[in-house]
Amino acid sequence: MSIRVLFFLLLSLTFYGCSSTEEVQDDASVVDQGRTMGEETDSQAYGAGEADRQGMSALDDPNSPLAKRIIYFEYDSSEILPEYRATVEAHAAYLAANQSVVITLEGHADERGSREYNLALGERRAESVSRQMSLLGASGSQFRVVSYGEERPAVDGHDDYAWSQNRRVEIIYR
Repeated sequence: MSIRVLFFLLLSLTFYGCSSTEEVQDDASVVDQGRTMGEETDSQAYGAGEADRQGMSALDDPNSPLAKRIIYFEYDSSEILPEYRATVEAHAAYLAANQSVVITLEGHADERGSREYNLALGERRAESVSRQMSLLGASGSQFRVVSYGEERPAVDGHDDYAWSQNRRVEIIYR
């Protein structure tokens, strides 16, 4: 395992351990602003309702669409591919339902192209996800866009596989 991957894994575990927890309402018959437990909410479509009753948020549920936090792109493109639209929609719905949540959209590129071009491409990719989430109901104040270009590869290498894994936007919850 590369040192970079190990470093980011340890860093993310550190942040996870330092995160605050939400207070749970004691009245078990009341869920989400006066709705009774039998009523379905929009957040349940993304696993929030059941997971919250079990003491786990939808963000922590590995079966939730929110568990997917990487959007991959084609070469030299910032268009969201059809297979990642559901992921973007799930995160946008979660943000719309949780106005206090803030995310960072990190844009990345593979090593091909100049440093400046790849920084701009990473930014276009992150902005593309940002625009789509805004159209789906998330507030623009809920996300920060940053581009790392080719500077933080997910996979080291100089082949098609490595390049495909490095053309991405990562959704980071803070």
